[in-house]
Amino acid sequence: MTASLIRPFAALRPSAERAAEVAAPPYDVLSSEEARERAAGKPWSFLHVSKPEIDLPPETDPHAPAVYAKGAENLARMRSAGVLLRDPVPGYYVYRLAMGTHVQTGLAVAASVAAYDTNRIRKHEFTRPDKEDDRVRNIEALNAETGPVLLAYPESPEIDALIAGVSAGEPEFDLVADTGVRHTVWKADDFAIIEAFTRAFEALPALYIADGHHRSAAASRVAAARRAAGAGPGASHEAFLAVAFPHHEMQILPYNRLVADLNGLSVEAFLDAVAEKFDVSSAAAAVAPALPGEFGMLLGAQWYRLAIKANFVPAGDPVARLDVSLLADHLLAPVLGIADPRRDERIDFVGGIRGLAELERRVAGGEAVLAFSMFPTRMADLMAVADALEVMPPKSTWFEPKLADGPLSHVLD
Repeated sequence: MTASLIRPFAALRPSAERAAEVAAPPYDVLSSEEARERAAGKPWSFLHVSKPEIDLPPETDPHAPAVYAKGAENLARMRSAGVLLRDPVPGYYVYRLAMGTHVQTGLAVAASVAAYDTNRIRKHEFTRPDKEDDRVRNIEALNAETGPVLLAYPESPEIDALIAGVSAGEPEFDLVADTGVRHTVWKADDFAIIEAFTRAFEALPALYIADGHHRSAAASRVAAARRAAGAGPGASHEAFLAVAFPHHEMQILPYNRLVADLNGLSVEAFLDAVAEKFDVSSAAAAVAPALPGEFGMLLGAQWYRLAIKANFVPAGDPVARLDVSLLADHLLAPVLGIADPRRDERIDFVGGIRGLAELERRVAGGEAVLAFSMFPTRMADLMAVADALEVMPPKSTWFEPKLADGPLSHVLD
């Protein structure tokens, strides 16, 4: 019998009065120096676990064995001090994120490694071996998964109703992180509710990784290694920490582009080349694209609105018809000579949460001569790419708000 898509787990989590002190941004959104500054004077910040190099000399390699050992030491210290407590019984955890007017409410689960391995939990990105190795060492050192994978589930009124029912009660904790994002968590440990959640998820055709490809790949590697060493098939390493949100509630912000130069072209020649495949019009103010296939372009101090000509949008190809692909295939590569945006140092990427003012600031400051504002990738497009077993182009999605590290961890017994 195959494992269920999800299973309940006994979370390691902060006491209610310590939750705000513990919650920290995801490990991969801060540099070591930023994390060191963020955690200064905060002994219970989860950054001491997720970025433990901050407690070692500044010149320490973040991937040195001493760093992983320090993370394990700090986690043990937080547990022994009663700042982190292990729930006595397994359950699911309803998890709400609120950022400004945006609210999304999902379910924290232990997601099946087998479902990930067989692509029922679907991917849309390549992973890098070095980043996978880092997460494997982190999991093994802590004997826990502390960074949740962000998942999306397709339309399910039954799951939505179950979540709404649990979130009508009193939360375990309700905190506002230093990012301004509100994190509220309720526990569902009633047997009937647990069974209802498990059945409802089992009825889904698939789950979709939104963010956390390296964390999920690392969990799969840890499970395979422990299996090979003789661990039992029902052990906790056969599932990984995740929070699944309804796809229609998730928010993807644009991932904008900066380009260092015009590839040797004059402004006139560049604009003429762009006009071959895009309708180009000047704009009096910053352009935030309102529709797929539309782009803002900042050249010097002048904004333009670009619209891809309809005959250049391919039908039936879920990757090639993405806005990030259309810009890459019809402008960045043929006009600007940027054929591999993963490696070309002439292009940089700016998460949409920084806004169009960040593009204007960096162009005005001479860091780039050209910027493009993007229409955000839609969840339906991401799911279509994953369903086709394809891979998104680099820097296609920027999810906000982000889950915190620290509120819920999955201990590998």
